[in-house]
Amino acid sequence: MTQPPQTAGDRAHDEADDEVDAARDEIVRVGTSLFARGYVHASAGNISARIGDRHLITPTDAALGFLEPHRLALVDAAGRQIAGDRASKTLMLHRRICATDPTARFVIHTHSTHLVALTLAGVWSGNDVLPPITPYYVMKVGHVPLIPYHRPGDPRVADLVTARIAERAGSRTPIRAVLLDRLGPVVWGPDAATALAVLEELEETARLWLLTDRRPEPLPADAIAELRNTFGAAW
Repeated sequence: MTQPPQTAGDRAHDEADDEVDAARDEIVRVGTSLFARGYVHASAGNISARIGDRHLITPTDAALGFLEPHRLALVDAAGRQIAGDRASKTLMLHRRICATDPTARFVIHTHSTHLVALTLAGVWSGNDVLPPITPYYVMKVGHVPLIPYHRPGDPRVADLVTARIAERAGSRTPIRAVLLDRLGPVVWGPDAATALAVLEELEETARLWLLTDRRPEPLPADAIAELRNTFGAAW
């Protein structure tokens, strides 16, 4: 029997479904990679992707190394869940980051060991948790403020994070990450690869700084200016 011709609405629906399926696969891939490399453990951390006006996020208490695509939580533009298991308690934070920074389409939160340890040992400053000790930290990460401790999922965290994003909006030094006191980093970017690069460089720099007993001096101002002028570093 001949199938009726597909309408523009049908095609748009199929394309939207394809986007969601691709985002599911990407989140699972990133979660597996983070777990395999020790960036996450047990059920700590969460990952989300923005697809149009919808968000896909890991379920509450999900182990990021063992995610199942069909169980990821899909929410609509109003934040109502329309598919999957119950969304992570940090859903509001992820949605608010994407609403405040239009370039943010992929958000990752981990309890990375060296970054949590950094908050316990003492960060460099409240506006910059680490000094700019390597060129790639300056180029790939930029400024990272500390967000004071609140319990996991506390809605006040979203207010604090988005206020920090807004402070830098439109400047030459927008932020791509924050560090939650005692809980770890939240990073974002236009895609998974960019967000991962920020997370990896941030965690590695924290490891280096702690391994050297927090002694290294920041790069000198002329070196940072050269990185800014040559590579467009946001510092």
